[in-house]
Amino acid sequence: MATDITKVSSHNAEAAGSAPGMPQLDFSNWGNQIFWLIVTLIVIYLVLSRIALPRIASVLADRQGTITNDIAAAEELKKKAAEAEEAYNKALADARAEAQRIIAETKAEMAEELAEATRQADADISAKAAESEKAIAEIRAGALAAVKIVAFDTAAELVSAVGGSADADAVSAAVEAQMKG
Repeated sequence: MATDITKVSSHNAEAAGSAPGMPQLDFSNWGNQIFWLIVTLIVIYLVLSRIALPRIASVLADRQGTITNDIAAAEELKKKAAEAEEAYNKALADARAEAQRIIAETKAEMAEELAEATRQADADISAKAAESEKAIAEIRAGALAAVKIVAFDTAAELVSAVGGSADADAVSAAVEAQMKG
């Protein structure tokens, strides 16, 4: 194995001694290298200018057109959104005005119904009050008559209890005189 390593290193030393160095730096090959450099640069220029750059330019133009169209569409949609918002606000204002009108009508109807119910209740109360006053007057008259009868009977009984004879006309006149005041 050691012999193999020495053979490889001696072969490398021989190759290094016969080679003049890097071929790119060898002045005898420079004309050839410059020629191929110029040919390669011309081919790259032609490929870039005829194929790659037009494709890139068309992609950029398409992209710019798409951006412009999208901006125009966005402006149009923004305009439509503003119109829709304006229509919504108008509809909302109309709905609120209609609601206020309905509320006012309903309040007026309720006030009218309340006034009618109040008038009806006042009439019912007045009728019941008149009936009650009439009943009270009848009760008062009945009570007054009952008081007269009780007073007459009591006076007659008192006169008889005292030992006198009670004349019905005299007792009745005395009770009437006391009841008048």
